Amino acid sequence: MKWQDYIVSDHQVLVGKPIIKGTRISVELILELLSAGWTEKQILEAYPTISTDALRAVFAYLQECIQQELYFPISA
Repeated sequence: MKWQDYIVSDHQVLVGKPIIKGTRISVELILELLSAGWTEKQILEAYPTISTDALRAVFAYLQECIQQELYFPISA
């Protein structure tokens, strides 16, 4: 999976937050929905412009961010 085919950042759209290409749907929104208990099916039904591959790209993007240590440390 090449997440760059699905996730982009444009300063003109949502102040540069990573979004799903061709939409104004942010990676952040997808994560909020999933953390609130939404299923993949519910997201795809509510946002028909998103593909299954685009949802998977969200996780590929996050995985690469974590590999490159682009996260906030959590204190114990």
